[in-house]
Amino acid sequence: MKLRTKIQLFSSLFMIFLIILINTSIYFLFYKTSANSELEQLAEQMTTIVETLNSNSDIAQNELLDAYVPTDGMIRVVQSDGSSLINTLTKQEKFTSLPKKYTTTEIHEIVKRDDGTNVAVIEKPIIWDDGQIVTLQISKHLMALKETMHTLFFVLMIASIFMLLPIIIAGNILGRFLLRPIHTLIQTMQANSQRAEWKKIEVQSSSKDELHQMELTFNEMIDHLKENYQRQEQFVSDASHEMNTPISIVKSYAQLLKRRGKERPELFDEAVEAIDSEADRMQLLVEQMLLLAKNQVETKRENIEVIGLCEAVRKQFVGAYEREIMIITSEQRIIVHGNEDQLKQVIYILIDNALKYSDKKVELNISRHDNQALIKVNDFGAGIASEDLERVFDRFYRIDKARSRETGGTGLGLSIAKTIVNAHGGLLSVSSQLDIGTTFTITLPLVND
Repeated sequence: MKLRTKIQLFSSLFMIFLIILINTSIYFLFYKTSANSELEQLAEQMTTIVETLNSNSDIAQNELLDAYVPTDGMIRVVQSDGSSLINTLTKQEKFTSLPKKYTTTEIHEIVKRDDGTNVAVIEKPIIWDDGQIVTLQISKHLMALKETMHTLFFVLMIASIFMLLPIIIAGNILGRFLLRPIHTLIQTMQANSQRAEWKKIEVQSSSKDELHQMELTFNEMIDHLKENYQRQEQFVSDASHEMNTPISIVKSYAQLLKRRGKERPELFDEAVEAIDSEADRMQLLVEQMLLLAKNQVETKRENIEVIGLCEAVRKQFVGAYEREIMIITSEQRIIVHGNEDQLKQVIYILIDNALKYSDKKVELNISRHDNQALIKVNDFGAGIASEDLERVFDRFYRIDKARSRETGGTGLGLSIAKTIVNAHGGLLSVSSQLDIGTTFTITLPLVND
């Protein structure tokens, strides 16, 4: 069942139920009020009759009663044995079918007859002129009320029909209004999936309601998916390109060895060294791509002391490269929250990058500012041109491609470092001046200890 049909069906059934409930309440409330009014009028008539009988003892009581006979009812006097003291007084015999009843208490009631007619009945004990206690019984068939109730029923039915028609029309209009953006969304999604498009919805709603929010959210999602898809394509393209170069070199040297290796043994060492070097490059490239994907996954985090972490990484480089790497700080202890291995990797990447592009010393300045931990990695090399600064964190981008290839760079290190820092709620930025040097700054939220 379509959503529009559900909306129309639900709204129509709900309104039908509501109309029936209201009309039924009106019908029975009107009947109850009218019947009680008739009963009260009949009770007043009974009071008048009793007063008249008591004040006119010299006039025959049956003659007095005859003057008060209701048009649609009767008057009778019932003795204690259940028999009539006088003939039943009525204008039509059909109103005498009410059973005779003797009672010593006054009774007011509405009696429903077998033919569906309601009868208002008042029964009251009185003292007859001969001194015996009898029951004066007065009844009135509510014929006029019955006709009125029939008329009211048809009026309510017709009113209900006239009420339902605009409700059904309004439900249809409401369904169209609510479902129009949903239909547009479905069509746009189908077009995107079938024709591989990045089509967005034209935002038409100006009411700032949930439908408007849905349209805006869908367009934002399309932009996000498009951006990620393009990044993925670019990543695959760049990775394929980067992998193709060492593979081509390895294949070329292997073919050279196959053709001339036996005839020219001097080619063997050159070919083996080149193949080994390019194999290392491919291994490094694959490891860093896997690392880049791994760093997107949430890892275990804990409180980490930054100065000690930087000192541990510094010692590794000093022992391996015998280069001057200094840590400068006036702080005793700086705590951040994160994954120790990943943050070590960031420091490693930045120091390694500084050593590749500078033959001078490298400085690590560690400080705190505005509840942030600052780690600055300074080199004193050739610097980076302003047009290259915006792209240094792009995957596979290398400022000096020739030198990077010599040092085994893949162009993924800074991208990995930025991804890790962003995942820790921090910021990795760069500033540089040509012939002076480059500074990479890590900003991470502090933990108050």
